[in-house]
Amino acid sequence: MTLKLCSIAAALALAFATGAQAQSTMSKDTTKADRPSADRKVKNAEEDRIEADYKAAKAKCETAKGNQKDVCEKEAKAKEKVAKAELDAKKDPSPRNQRKVAEAKADGEYDVAKEKCDDLKGNEKSACEKQAKAKHEQAQADIKKQYAQRSASTGGSSK
Repeated sequence: MTLKLCSIAAALALAFATGAQAQSTMSKDTTKADRPSADRKVKNAEEDRIEADYKAAKAKCETAKGNQKDVCEKEAKAKEKVAKAELDAKKDPSPRNQRKVAEAKADGEYDVAKEKCDDLKGNEKSACEKQAKAKHEQAQADIKKQYAQRSASTGGSSK
């Protein structure tokens, strides 16, 4: 009878110990998941800074009139996109993210150039738009060539 009583007591003690261990492990895991890491806090702060810079730049555009206002807003948006791409590249400096930075810069320059063409009329506007498009296509081709060479030398894919 004493052996049976000791076995039951040991089983109960083991059961309670296992339950307590599982409960404390779960509470540690959930607190880690609820709390963002220091890297995430830094990234959030950087994203907030980029957003604040964009809003400040856009607010400066309010004093401009007509197409100058549109150009100013396109420049602000382009800077924001480039800054976000650079932030991603800073966090993960992969060739893909570096390429996204280059593409964001080319796209931003193109958007601003197109907007500046709106000040012109007729043939001048058409020529301006064609020149902006040609510059953009050349920039895209250069990016594609640059990153195709990198991926060929490293053995990765271009995207």
